[in-house]
Amino acid sequence: MDNRDIINRIEELERDIACLPVGNLTVKKVNDKKYYYLRINKDGDRKEEYVDFEKAEILKKDIAKRKLLEKELKALKKELAPSKKKKPSKSSYKFRTYVRIDEQLVAFSEGVKNYKKRECYKNLYEYVFGNIQDRVFILYGLRRTGKTTLIRQIILNMSSEELAKSAFIQVKSSDTLSDINSDLKYLQKTGYKYVFIDEVTLMEDFIEGAALFSDIYASSGMKIVLSGTDSLGFTFTKSDQLYDRCIMLHTTFIPYREFEKVLGIKGIDEYIQYGGTMSMSGINYNETSSFATRANTDEYIDSAIARNIQHSLKYYNDGSHFRHLYNLYEKNELTSAINRVIEDINHRFTKEVLERTFKSNDLAVSARNLLKDRENPVDLIKNIDISAVTQSIMGALDIINKEKHTVDIETAHAQQIKEYLQLLDLIQEVDLNYLPDVNTKDKITVICQPGMRYTQAETLVRSLMMDEKFNKFSAVERKRITYRILSEVKGRMMEEIVLLETKLSNPNKEVFQLKFAVGEFDMVVCDPEKLECEIYEIKHSTQISPQQYRHLEDAEKCNQTEFRYGTIVSKNVIYRGKTCEVDGIKYLNVEEYLNSL
Repeated sequence: MDNRDIINRIEELERDIACLPVGNLTVKKVNDKKYYYLRINKDGDRKEEYVDFEKAEILKKDIAKRKLLEKELKALKKELAPSKKKKPSKSSYKFRTYVRIDEQLVAFSEGVKNYKKRECYKNLYEYVFGNIQDRVFILYGLRRTGKTTLIRQIILNMSSEELAKSAFIQVKSSDTLSDINSDLKYLQKTGYKYVFIDEVTLMEDFIEGAALFSDIYASSGMKIVLSGTDSLGFTFTKSDQLYDRCIMLHTTFIPYREFEKVLGIKGIDEYIQYGGTMSMSGINYNETSSFATRANTDEYIDSAIARNIQHSLKYYNDGSHFRHLYNLYEKNELTSAINRVIEDINHRFTKEVLERTFKSNDLAVSARNLLKDRENPVDLIKNIDISAVTQSIMGALDIINKEKHTVDIETAHAQQIKEYLQLLDLIQEVDLNYLPDVNTKDKITVICQPGMRYTQAETLVRSLMMDEKFNKFSAVERKRITYRILSEVKGRMMEEIVLLETKLSNPNKEVFQLKFAVGEFDMVVCDPEKLECEIYEIKHSTQISPQQYRHLEDAEKCNQTEFRYGTIVSKNVIYRGKTCEVDGIKYLNVEEYLNSL
């Protein structure tokens, strides 16, 4: 590896190590019974904390993982060229936390020289170099959504004078506000103006003492940027300690246009499969192979989402915010419960896809196309029992759901977990309206990281393909059905992506899906002030067919819509082909549409 790769890996290791427990696990025997303790040595003092037997094995694995990472980190630091190493400090002061300054800060920023900037970069730039005073800037979001990269890009664009007044602090879970305060005092005294503090929420006392950053240091002229993955912790802090004294920037949601612009990866299918992080190919919860991806997805949910929620709840108001979730937390089952809620959202999504696939006879349409194939015609209908396939797959799906019920989750648990997932910006809800029954309303729950949703849905579908009954069908039939279902998964996800991004880009309009007694409009965008609306069909297709816009031309559906929402000013089909107009219907290329929002 060259120095830039080493620096990138060092940064990644330091962040991962900071999220793992410090110290060592020790065992004491009393009357032939084992008792576990976490031993932490710091500044010459030794501290021991009792560990429940159930948590000891998990802790042991985390500590072993930390030691392996520390070993790799030590070896990589030795590889760095001497010019990249920090010079001995002229001061006798010894930092209590890990602080990067001077040449070490330059090396830290070099790795992002060729990176393109996210749209939110300008918000951070305006805070750091603008006239904003007396406030701290909070940069927060799930792992691998570009937080540290934004900071490194800011540092890279500093003048030599600004760089000499800048410091980057990497917080570890063993650090305290007292440690940070000591280092900030020294930095302030010696003329430092720009301080970036990463993973600040790892400190147990951060939520309750965060006012320190605004009241003492930002008010004295320092620019303080706090960043971290603990989105919920920052949300609690904003409503309490940093109320009206912070600027919040959330990085979790990455729209298609940024995915294409920043990573240079084009195409809605690529975004569906890999979108969600600022890493190439979504490597945090996906792989280049479409197989064996579930372990990475589960690890991402555990470390980036479940632990995020638990950590914040534990240290906010001494854990009093757990509410209905306290019993699950006490039994060490909250992580499992959070995973279940996320998986249930995906299971329902996948089940709807399968029901829609077979009930709408899409498989029969596909079979007819196969029969018309000039090079290799296949009479699929003659050799397949659609009813039997439906029963087999749906049965397998229900079994999978039951097998996952390791924790009894009550309605109150699920509702509260969903509240926290919304605060993390992991899920959003889009309205589902009905006509003529205007009193019936529903919600479509969208997971905002499409790569994670697709990986889970794809893995579930592939597991269904292993069902014993389903495997009685030939390899050709299985492949065709699998392809058809996965195409339908992408189609449904494309609908969700368009709905979500349209909603977020039109805060003053109503964006919803509209169902009728028979048929639906995939999307309606309504302007309640002008009493005008646009109606859309969304198709995961590159072809044009009158079948696609039959609902848009249905006079009864259009009359009901105009009576309820106002004049229809445009009828549109969003698809993967070229933008054009057919019979008064506007065909919009999906990538062009999403880039225009």
